[in-house]
Amino acid sequence: MKSHLQNTMNRPRRQFLATAGAAAAWPGLSQLAWAQAYPSRPVRLIVGFAAGGPGDILSRLIGQWLSERLGRPFVIENRAGGNGNVAAEAVVRAPPDGYTLLQVGTSATINATLYENLNFNFIRDIAPVAATTRVPNVMVVHPSLSTKAVPDFVAYARANPGKLNMASGGNGNPSHVAGEMFQMMTEIRMVHVPYRGGAPALTDLLAGQVQVMFDALPTSIDHIRGGRLRALAVTTATRSEVLPAIPTVGEFLPSFEASTWFGVGAPKNTPAEIISTLNREINSGLANPRIRARLTELGATALPGSPTDFGKFIAEETEKWARVIKFAGIKAS
Repeated sequence: MKSHLQNTMNRPRRQFLATAGAAAAWPGLSQLAWAQAYPSRPVRLIVGFAAGGPGDILSRLIGQWLSERLGRPFVIENRAGGNGNVAAEAVVRAPPDGYTLLQVGTSATINATLYENLNFNFIRDIAPVAATTRVPNVMVVHPSLSTKAVPDFVAYARANPGKLNMASGGNGNPSHVAGEMFQMMTEIRMVHVPYRGGAPALTDLLAGQVQVMFDALPTSIDHIRGGRLRALAVTTATRSEVLPAIPTVGEFLPSFEASTWFGVGAPKNTPAEIISTLNREINSGLANPRIRARLTELGATALPGSPTDFGKFIAEETEKWARVIKFAGIKAS
């Protein structure tokens, strides 16, 4: 009986060892099983900017959706610094297991050219998971400026070279490169005035200290509605749902497109099954009426698509901003 009992007790151990041996012999099978169990613990979504900004708000919206769908917390971790480079490098160095993700944004595609000595190559080292949202910039001027439309503005700038001050949130900020692309395509010359963030730039625009800014729509829209700023155009390829009467820059300058967009990335070599799971659930969230309504409130639109779509988009944006940065001679401050 004792021998029989020992055999019975040893059977689970033998089964475990056999399973472990099979997993060692078939690493692909082991990785698949591991990915199918994902997530089994909390996931960090690292945001490269301070809490409270548009990117942070949007990441929390997506993180909450993923938490509800996948049954584990998706914790937002803000790591500001280096125009998003500090967060990106942290994710590049993280294990490729799906438990450390990066909120990817426009700045990543700007930084690839703006910074000459990065410790990583974004396109090589970050795997695209899913694009999430696009937020238009809006070309806004102080009401004291007489121009009412983009052609008027361009004509005024050509007649007064170097007399218009263009504010931005800093060298290489999305608001800066959007303005530089506008100058490149219209062949006008304005004076760039960089600030330490969008908020102080907007404050000086409202005070009339500067005349124009390519600001993120969510932070300007109340001032536009209140008549404190005049919107000349939005910078996306299509008009904004929240300002449908305002034309796009592209209606006057064909092919002009500049926007602030966000998505999710992971360290390279993250299992394809995990990336597929995240992509599927993020796209499901972007189709959800509650989330779409919230995005509209924030002045954002959904950007659903595959990881391949997102990777192609990142490459195109990197190439576009490289041309602008090189043309304007922009240097990291």
